[in-house]
Amino acid sequence: MTEHLFIKIRRFFGQADLVLLALCCGAALFGILLIASATHYTGSPRYVLVQSVALALGVVLYAFFSFVDVESAVSAKWKWIFGFNVLFILLLLTPLGVDPSQSGGNRAWLSIPGFPMDIQPAEIIKITFIILLAKQLSYYQEHDLSAIRSVAFYGGHLLFMLVLLYGISSDAGSCLVYVAIFAFMTFAAGVKLRWFALAGGGGIGAMLLAWWQGWIPGYMQRRIEVILDHSLYPMNEGWHQGRSLLAFGSGGWFGQGLFHGTQTQSGSGSLPAGHTDFIFAVAGEELGYIGCIAIVLLLLSIIVRCLVIARRAKTSMDALLCVGVAGMLGFQMIENIGMCLFVTPVIGLTLPFFSYGGSSLITMFAAMGLVSGVKMRSLPEWLRD
Repeated sequence: MTEHLFIKIRRFFGQADLVLLALCCGAALFGILLIASATHYTGSPRYVLVQSVALALGVVLYAFFSFVDVESAVSAKWKWIFGFNVLFILLLLTPLGVDPSQSGGNRAWLSIPGFPMDIQPAEIIKITFIILLAKQLSYYQEHDLSAIRSVAFYGGHLLFMLVLLYGISSDAGSCLVYVAIFAFMTFAAGVKLRWFALAGGGGIGAMLLAWWQGWIPGYMQRRIEVILDHSLYPMNEGWHQGRSLLAFGSGGWFGQGLFHGTQTQSGSGSLPAGHTDFIFAVAGEELGYIGCIAIVLLLLSIIVRCLVIARRAKTSMDALLCVGVAGMLGFQMIENIGMCLFVTPVIGLTLPFFSYGGSSLITMFAAMGLVSGVKMRSLPEWLRD
């Protein structure tokens, strides 16, 4: 047993993607430093401790998933994986689900007694959704990927997950991430552009109809309106982003210094959600534009690394899996940074690796472990022995 473990460890350090792991750890440690500053005013080390535990668990999961041959596993167990996705979301309806009044109005979290952090099923299931979709698309690539029947099957998979997730949790932000993942993966798989035009047109039409009919919740409408006119709702829907812009403006190129930001250190009322949704604004105020550029470069490096591994993958499913992970990271990065800069609506998406959130950090490391596993399987046979 000990000898087998030693062989696994030696193989991990010899074949796994240590560059990707180093980039992820660098981003997470940078994030923990920003979280420490953003929560310094509370006088409690809880946030830093929870995020550090999540980082440690994430590294373990990175190593574990590096050895998982996803394609072989999903071929035999895809029904079980799909069932897991459904049941995990349905757990939100049990007593384990955190009451919406205590979680920002969404039923999106599970609180397990004795576990040090709440769990967000939508975060965890991103991984299994990507795996199943990669399997579906690779299967239909061998048949007719753009046929109506094929599109109905993998499009129906997305629609089912969106209806289930939003119907139970009302978490529109997470739903948009699933849509983005789907768009990136289907485009990479080679789905014909006419389907994207049809889906885009249909989506815009449905959005406009819902807006005119008043089917969109009022707070969502106001979050969109305030993007078009920043002077609207300055004390309500525009408050968070208005304070974020002030933080960026006061930071300049080099910032006010870590643990010295005027708004960051004044408490949650001055820069709301500074350790979660608006961690990028904390970086802007305390580390300046230079710190923000460093964050963007770190995240872009991770995305590029995923795409390089996708290009070298031996199978279509492995390549699509890497694209899905890169798309997930890229969309969340763009949306979160846009939200902090007052150019996209607030939809509750955190900045991957940087924002506080154990579920998010663990999910990202597990997803990157799958990408590392693709890299290991793409090595020549003589290097894998």
